[in-house]
Amino acid sequence: MEITCQDVAILLGSSFIFLFVYTKWVYKYWERKKVPYLEPTFPLGNLEAPWAVKIGLHKTIADIYNNFKAKGYKYGGIFTSLRPVFVPVDLDVVKLIMIKDFQYFVDRGVYHNEKSDPLSAHLFSIEGDKWRSLRTRLSPTFTSGKMKYMFQMVVDCGQGLENEIDKTSKNREPIDIKEIFALFTTNVIGSCAFGMECNCFENPKNEFRIYSKKFFEFSVLRFLRITLTASKTPKMNLEFIRKNSSNLAKLGVVQLPKDVSTFFMNVIRDIINYRETHDVKRNDFVQLLLNIKNGATNDGSSFTFNEIAAQAFVFFIAGFETSSSTMTFAFYEMAKNQDIQDKVREEIRRVVAKYDGKITYDGMMEMTYTSQVFDEALRKYPIVATLQRVATKDYKLPGEDVVLKKDTKVMISLQGIHHDPEYYPDPEKFDPERFSPENKEKRHACAYMPFGEGPRICIGMRFGIMQAKIGMAIMLKDYKYTLHPSNVDMKLHSKAIFLAPVGKVLLNIEKVD
Repeated sequence: MEITCQDVAILLGSSFIFLFVYTKWVYKYWERKKVPYLEPTFPLGNLEAPWAVKIGLHKTIADIYNNFKAKGYKYGGIFTSLRPVFVPVDLDVVKLIMIKDFQYFVDRGVYHNEKSDPLSAHLFSIEGDKWRSLRTRLSPTFTSGKMKYMFQMVVDCGQGLENEIDKTSKNREPIDIKEIFALFTTNVIGSCAFGMECNCFENPKNEFRIYSKKFFEFSVLRFLRITLTASKTPKMNLEFIRKNSSNLAKLGVVQLPKDVSTFFMNVIRDIINYRETHDVKRNDFVQLLLNIKNGATNDGSSFTFNEIAAQAFVFFIAGFETSSSTMTFAFYEMAKNQDIQDKVREEIRRVVAKYDGKITYDGMMEMTYTSQVFDEALRKYPIVATLQRVATKDYKLPGEDVVLKKDTKVMISLQGIHHDPEYYPDPEKFDPERFSPENKEKRHACAYMPFGEGPRICIGMRFGIMQAKIGMAIMLKDYKYTLHPSNVDMKLHSKAIFLAPVGKVLLNIEKVD
């Protein structure tokens, strides 16, 4: 049978009409549910094109939050490509999803593939019963006892930080606070998680630093991969992805760059082989995973090598980036607000003097104003600025004529909430007094969620806070920081995975008596 140009034209025309009609039908989803929504545009819905990102996902979702809030809506609907997404605005609705009715929203809907992308199958991304089991097994890592043990390891890592800032101040050079903190936290996580001395200050081109930076590099191809694996339209859902993982792998649909994955897999394999061969034990994160792998747990559970590698990887990536970025933002704001910086320094000196000139665990717990500065930095600059959940079963919103169908995606704008003048008057002002005990008591439980909330709150929250406060104490105890002319107005990266400043963040440093 001969195919003519007319046949091809008819086929293309019919396909276009079908796509047009189907898209129109999909984009009326929230209208059919009587949920207020923003008019989408094919093919990206309400998002920016990956090849023309100007403000970034976090700012886009915050703008959507503000749009719904200004109209008095408790929630609204948007679309990511052809996928409907529910955006809660009212904090009582947020609380239902994150805490009260968590059993309906256990999963984040984050792509993971244990076969072709093993490092993606970590605690942050896995789902359902597997997540519950893993969370239970990993929780002993972050008890108060473990924090106290790791405390001195973090302080020891601070010696390299102290030497570096002393050298920089003597040379009267500006300090790139962003890179300094990244080197510090890389050393900390290398020691506390892997039992390795990274020595990043002596060797800034350490492989851990190189590959961790590479993980956060943006490219259009990687953005498209993430977009594909995050899609969940009727024709492309996560179950389809799981069943066809080998085909997607052949297409290059893995989120981690190949060399990054290979590096971390090899490092973790070498550590495990060395410890098991030489019967070496350390009280660190990898050791806890090895104890589970070897059955040294009460529940008789075990781990495969890939599972160990995935958990160690996410602990490293999340642990160094979130704390270093938050410290960077805090120091930038303290350089702009010298009265706040002076008050933090006075508190640190007073507490350290009380404990014989040493930074101690008990002393750190007494640094309350320092904690308020850290909290305010996370309020103004939430590192994970958008929280994501997926309905695991149909859910009727209490008191509303709205049912969120199974697999409905939920996006909560932390940036929108943390900058909402209803909860934080004059939200662009950096004001640590927002986090005084009395002010914290007045606010809604979900008005501040930099580590998430509910059963899926960040498991490493206390560790992250601990290493950040130690770093801040070391940096501020004997040194003063002022704005460098190049950083009077800090810009945020629109394409970064986490909220992060663009380029270097230079501050002037001088030693104080």
